[in-house]
Amino acid sequence: MTRARLGLLLLVLLLAGGLIYGFLPRPLAVDVVEVGRAPLAVTVEEEGRTRVMERYVIAAPVSGYARRIALKVGDPVAAGQVLAVLEPVRADALDPRSRAQAQAQVNAAEAALAAARENARVAEAEARLASQDLARIERLGQENFIAQAAVDQARTRWSSSQAARQAAEHQVNVARYQLDTARALLTRAATLPSGGAGETLAVRSPVTARVLKVVHESEGTVAAGQPLLEIGNPEALEVEVEVLSTSAVRIAPKSRVILDRWGGEGALQGTVRRVEPAGFTKISALGVEEQRVRVIVDFTSPRELWQRLGDGYRVEAIFVVWEDADVLQIPTSALFRHDNGWAVFVLEDGRARLRPVSIGQRTGLRAQVLDGLKPGERVISHPDDKVKDGARVRPRA
Repeated sequence: MTRARLGLLLLVLLLAGGLIYGFLPRPLAVDVVEVGRAPLAVTVEEEGRTRVMERYVIAAPVSGYARRIALKVGDPVAAGQVLAVLEPVRADALDPRSRAQAQAQVNAAEAALAAARENARVAEAEARLASQDLARIERLGQENFIAQAAVDQARTRWSSSQAARQAAEHQVNVARYQLDTARALLTRAATLPSGGAGETLAVRSPVTARVLKVVHESEGTVAAGQPLLEIGNPEALEVEVEVLSTSAVRIAPKSRVILDRWGGEGALQGTVRRVEPAGFTKISALGVEEQRVRVIVDFTSPRELWQRLGDGYRVEAIFVVWEDADVLQIPTSALFRHDNGWAVFVLEDGRARLRPVSIGQRTGLRAQVLDGLKPGERVISHPDDKVKDGARVRPRA
């Protein structure tokens, strides 16, 4: 009898223990990540396209009949080379008003040539001064009287002055060819006999470049100022990127830019040259009006790496607005709002502990921790509404 009661008692205790164990709250399975230090960069990503820095639109100087242009896109042209031939309309050439307009064009071209020459003199003087400054600063740098940064700045100023001098010389050539074209028109208008055969007018290239676009290939009548073709140097490229105005205010000149997904191997490096001060409205693919700003980027990678790029090619521009090589960080998925601030759940002794944190820079996936956490601590990623302060949790396998 005693043994039967003892067995029954043990059975009851066993059932009670099983029920108690079954109804006990089990630890929640959570994703856990460790707080650590790593590089962090805040970026702005937008799609851009390459474009030639110095593009020349060759237009018809007068109304007339243009012969067929034999040049194709990509053909090289030399400075002074004939790009198009126009057969002017005789009535326009002999008309007194056209003759007066031609004389005015000659006067304007002479004034433009004089201004271009003065600008060239100024650029030449600035280039000489920059060369002298560079020589002095390099000597001081070799004697360790100034920092290397000052030497680099002097070299940059010298390089910029040389580029400005070359650009000024090109402008002189452009103005000279425009003057030659205007004078040729005036001479033809003054000497063309009534009813005689008109002389042809040759439109020449102002610089050595390549053909980028043939606007008017077939022969036919053209109006004064109508574009015939576009030329430029495809080796002097820049990148034009249209970014949202809210992102443009975070991008500063000289900021580092990573040019990715351009079709070649690896990413190219660039730097922001200019953030245009004026924005414009653009309709997105979803039909939403957006305020965008153009940002101009220069390549800093060697030309050999991107020599296959041409005018109008697509690239993915990643603007680095902030970066640090050693940042205490956590995934943004671990953050949630708490008392007008941010907080996380820290895993301590098998329980979730709510802890307020101070956050600095943020990207889409990572966040900088300024205060509240230490390296090596573990936080819960993607906490749901079941995770409470003090709740029993276990890391998910």
